[in-house]
Amino acid sequence: MVTQTMTQSQMEVCIKNCTDCHSTCLTAVTYCLDKGGDHAKTAHIQILLDCAQICQTSTDFMLSQSVFHPQICGVCAQICEKCAAACDRMGNDVQMIKCAEACRRCAQTCQEMAAMTM
Repeated sequence: MVTQTMTQSQMEVCIKNCTDCHSTCLTAVTYCLDKGGDHAKTAHIQILLDCAQICQTSTDFMLSQSVFHPQICGVCAQICEKCAAACDRMGNDVQMIKCAEACRRCAQTCQEMAAMTM
């Protein structure tokens, strides 16, 4: 694995993407519970909550410049990808498409952070 040195602006983009994903996933939980059916199934709500939480945690670790932020960002990328896939399974639903897109943006930048050093 090639490790690169990150720039402050790369971290800022990742923090923004994590913050956006956190907010989008929490909003999606309320939407899905209101919608019911497959949207409100326990597994779907759980991945949305897990994704929101790991995005918040990743943000906190990056903001505090923790030496562990690359590992946390790596986990965040994995959970975001799983969440995006879960949202995709909800079909042609505008809210779920928006959530999947936010998750993928976050996963991309978190994966980049996971491969970098400070």
